[in-house]
Amino acid sequence: MSWWKQTAIYQIYPRSFQDSNGDGVGDLEGIRRRLPYLKDLGVGTIWLSPFYKSPMKDFGYDVADYCDVDPVFGTLEDFDRLLREAHALGLKVLIDLVPNHTSDQHPWFLESRSSRDNPKRDWYIWKDPGPDGGPPNNWQSFFGGPAWTLDEGTGQYYLHLFLPEQPDLNWQNPEVREALYEAMRFWLRRGVDGFRVDVLWLLAKDPLFRDEPGSPFWRPGLPDRLRHEHTFTEDQPETFAYVREMRFVLDEFSEPGRERIMVGEIYLPLHRLVRYYRAGCHLPFNFSLITEGLPNWQPENIARIVEEYESLLTPWDWPNWVLGNHDQPRLASRLGEAQARVAAMLLFTLRGTPTWYYGDELALPNGEIPPDRIQDPAALRQKGRLGEHGLPPGRDPERTPMPWDTSPYAGFSTVEPWLPLNPDWPVRNAAAQEKDPKSMLHLVKHLLRLRQDPDLLHGRYRTHQAANGLYAYFRGEGFLIALNFTDREKALDLPQEGRVVLSTHLDREEAVGNTLRLRPDEGVVVRLG
Repeated sequence: MSWWKQTAIYQIYPRSFQDSNGDGVGDLEGIRRRLPYLKDLGVGTIWLSPFYKSPMKDFGYDVADYCDVDPVFGTLEDFDRLLREAHALGLKVLIDLVPNHTSDQHPWFLESRSSRDNPKRDWYIWKDPGPDGGPPNNWQSFFGGPAWTLDEGTGQYYLHLFLPEQPDLNWQNPEVREALYEAMRFWLRRGVDGFRVDVLWLLAKDPLFRDEPGSPFWRPGLPDRLRHEHTFTEDQPETFAYVREMRFVLDEFSEPGRERIMVGEIYLPLHRLVRYYRAGCHLPFNFSLITEGLPNWQPENIARIVEEYESLLTPWDWPNWVLGNHDQPRLASRLGEAQARVAAMLLFTLRGTPTWYYGDELALPNGEIPPDRIQDPAALRQKGRLGEHGLPPGRDPERTPMPWDTSPYAGFSTVEPWLPLNPDWPVRNAAAQEKDPKSMLHLVKHLLRLRQDPDLLHGRYRTHQAANGLYAYFRGEGFLIALNFTDREKALDLPQEGRVVLSTHLDREEAVGNTLRLRPDEGVVVRLG
């Protein structure tokens, strides 16, 4: 069984994990020093969000050099040492690849914008103004406003689905594709185990640059981008050819037992998402628990999501699940700590590869960010409109520094960190939870160990019950998982007797007969027979 099917992926946001040099910003050397923590936790793979050279307009998702480390994070030597030591501990390392756009300070873009006849002009997407002198069409940026910015020097607009400082590359140009594949090879030669590919479903654009139709669901106050149905900027047919080409690059470096893999960031409905398996993406990120599950945390709804996804997969597709990342509010803030434990049991006992976000093992809540400390460009660009309409204040709350212990600045740094620490860090930190055998940290460790059981790795999924606040399902022949989504006691009929081997309360292991009693907010794993 391939390593990436047996592993659990742990996402690290490098700015917020561990500062090693006292500048208030996390770095690669800090991550290296914390590898023993990750090994002890039981994850098999770490995914590093971008650490490339960057002006940091979108914290590294605006790349100025695909083959170098930004000085704020360290050096290539620091990266090599981190990779070497991770591999020595048996940990795999995935890095973020940002192929849709570069920084406007990337040498490619500086050349491209220098004149209309520059050889790199066609590396980006340039268009003449529309008939009224405005943008060429109605495409909107994810970060608000038009997706087009006029370049005064050459009189044309360039496309940017994100910030104006993040111009979109022209993936129709084979030179662009080859340059990005060379960047992949640069890191694969260094030994990375694969890539998490940023906004994979956005690489291809409609070649006719047609206006997008209006959305019937838009209302004033929602982000600009939701005004339209994205029929011409998302999930275009050419995308699959590009994914196949990326897979060929990975396969150049893959060996038996050492596959190099691609995890794709793709926000699409499940029936469209699974097509990316056919194109060669090992794990097209399945965000359905985030987008549909957490907002409606009911057994019937979660069972529906799991059953729909399982029904769409072929025997060659390997499932994956995720509950949080650097763009989504924290799990503990969405569900509360009691149900965050239940959600963790769900994630680690479903079939497939789970992805976990740093700090969620401490049930870290969203941080409290005063207006004068906001860093997220999306929030700054929406100029307070997000908060006015009851939407979260950008993405800073889920990016606060990891609290390690009770030393000054929570052991994250020796100075004030780039974002404020969570107010409860003196009590909610890794060292405190290490000492508490019933902590969330210990629950996650138990779940990751239990997940290595063959039935939980390979066993097929079957729903047993999804009603009355209870969700129960079988994995293989050996396990039944029962989750109580309510704050009331519940009873569940079992098909046979068994033994509770793990409770989210971490306080019982006992034989059970034909009836399983669940306390409020409790999840249990029962070994049958």
